[in-house]
Amino acid sequence: MDNSNKETAEEQLSPSKGAYFFTIIRLSAVFIVLCGIIYPLASTALAQVLMPSQANGSLLKNPAGEVVGSELIGQNFTDQALFQSRVSSIEYKAEASGSNNYGPSNPDMLQRISDSIAQWKLDNPGVPVSELPADLVTNSGSGLDPHISPAAAIVQIPRISNLTGIPAETLNALVSEHTEGRDLGLFGEERVNVLKLNLALTQIKGK
Repeated sequence: MDNSNKETAEEQLSPSKGAYFFTIIRLSAVFIVLCGIIYPLASTALAQVLMPSQANGSLLKNPAGEVVGSELIGQNFTDQALFQSRVSSIEYKAEASGSNNYGPSNPDMLQRISDSIAQWKLDNPGVPVSELPADLVTNSGSGLDPHISPAAAIVQIPRISNLTGIPAETLNALVSEHTEGRDLGLFGEERVNVLKLNLALTQIKGK
């Protein structure tokens, strides 16, 4: 077979450019349906069955059934009769997660801490600054941390007891009840979810 006949036979056997084009279109359509529709729907359905609370944002409700927030995102509590959260440089806006990553000598951070300490003195005159836990005057890495340390909750009890008339012993028991342990008993630190704690406190106040 001469070269011209060989080239003609190869051209007849090889797919045309049009065939390649339609193959690409079909594969794209298959993956769009598979990855863009079937997989998300299956994942969503599975999450709703296995972990509906987490899949819907870990939302928390008050006794009236109203959504008051998520247990994963902190809030600012302006009522001094409630437990206060950590400082958040982004005002706990979930769409702006992050912090300024200031160094320890940054003047803006030092001023913010100084202002927080001054406010603490005003709101908690009976508790010296030496007993103030660092997490009440420092920002978390995300700016969204919903937790404080047990010590940061306990140090607020004198103020809350004075404003609400609830005995300090009752508030101490409430903090202990809402203290979460280390993950798997090994990782992280003990912590208290401030929103959960305040929901429980509000129920006690309403009795």
